Amino acid sequence: MVPDSANICYEIAMALLPDRHPQKDFFILDISDVVAKDDMASMEHPLFSLATKPDMRHLVYKSGTSKLEIIPSGKGLPTIFDKDILIFCISQLMDMKNRGEKIGKRVRFSARELLIATNRPTNNLGYNRLEHAFQRLRGTTFTTNITTGNKIETRIFGMIDEGGFVRTADERFRLDYCEIVLSDWLMRAIEANEVVTISNDYFRLRRPLERRLYEIGRKHCGSQPKWQIGLAKLQEKTGSNAPLKKFRLNLRQIIQDDDTPFYRMELAPDDLVIFRPRSPQANLTPDIKLPEWAEDKARDIARERGRDYYALRSDWLAFAKSEAAKGNPPKNAGAAFVAYCGKMGSLR
Repeated sequence: MVPDSANICYEIAMALLPDRHPQKDFFILDISDVVAKDDMASMEHPLFSLATKPDMRHLVYKSGTSKLEIIPSGKGLPTIFDKDILIFCISQLMDMKNRGEKIGKRVRFSARELLIATNRPTNNLGYNRLEHAFQRLRGTTFTTNITTGNKIETRIFGMIDEGGFVRTADERFRLDYCEIVLSDWLMRAIEANEVVTISNDYFRLRRPLERRLYEIGRKHCGSQPKWQIGLAKLQEKTGSNAPLKKFRLNLRQIIQDDDTPFYRMELAPDDLVIFRPRSPQANLTPDIKLPEWAEDKARDIARERGRDYYALRSDWLAFAKSEAAKGNPPKNAGAAFVAYCGKMGSLR
């Protein structure tokens, strides 16, 4: 049996990972400031392993008439950290879709864009891990009848149909860009808007189990005052293979550390787990202030392109506040606003 992270007893509180890229490169603001989106289907079902070592288990999950079977790749099951790649691609496609641009299954991006957006180090280790993640995502086989859009999927498929890299041919062998072809299953979820906004602090969570718990809370609790579930059923939803006693112990540690974005969890004496938003909904929409330099630059852009600056400002603030209400306030409001204005075409 491959131990997952829920099998480990954490005796020392572990803080969130540092924000490795607080000052984003300007040329990728439109990438890193895109609101992170996750697909509802993979938030509901334990499709990703919580293991930190190669997980070669053949998994079968049943719920009512639904069945999910997962056969690992030669390098094991895709991990919940591999899922960052899919979240990144979904976020880019949803951003394009929301702006009225045509989208397709093929997504091209630089490895640096992905590593910065998902709070990973931009060193050789980060690039090597990317290649292994691509192999697990491409090689793992799923057989399922999960519903996405208005279709019932009962077939064998992968998370991605294709993945690849282009590297420079010099002695440095640097990664030029990455390309992924998403599966029809994921594309239908995107086209049907079966996605939900998640906090950028998700990428700062160290523990696989904590990431999975946040996903479950985001999917089921949302902005409700509370949502509750039995401990054994919660363990099943996480996909953890730890004994229930150890799962309970590590859940208590996560509750004690209290690092999970947006949600606070409680474990009642009768093994009932309760999720609650950290603040009343009215307090989840902080005032968003634009720095003077951003307003000046945005005015210049609006003037050059024949746009109404105040209309741009109003539209962007309305969007930013709606996302803040979901737990995703912009990390850098000024830069995000300038990037938004820069995307607007000229009316001259």
